Amino acid sequence: MCAHIESLVDISIQLLGNVLTDSISQNKFKASLKDYVEKITHQHTPIKVIDHQGQDFVVMSVEDWEQEQETLYILQNKSLIKQIAESIATHKSHQGYRPSSEKIDKILSL
Repeated sequence: MCAHIESLVDISIQLLGNVLTDSISQNKFKASLKDYVEKITHQHTPIKVIDHQGQDFVVMSVEDWEQEQETLYILQNKSLIKQIAESIATHKSHQGYRPSSEKIDKILSL
């Protein structure tokens, strides 16, 4: 796999950080709703719920859902992903732009 493709894969993995760690029955979810809502909203842990017919669905916070939508938008933008991969390669090789101390001080004073 070429370095450019590897960078794109690494970026995709980093951006899609949420992994479904819990899978529970709908009855268990209903019985402990308050606890699961706390976990979903404060710990940012999406939960996979399985109903009595074996159908499943995911419960996640609005904040996490919006972040996932932004991530999917970015991943679909090939030119942006290419720019990010090139920027990472430039950074790793220490060939990127280096502002002067004065410019850094000016930026930090904002």
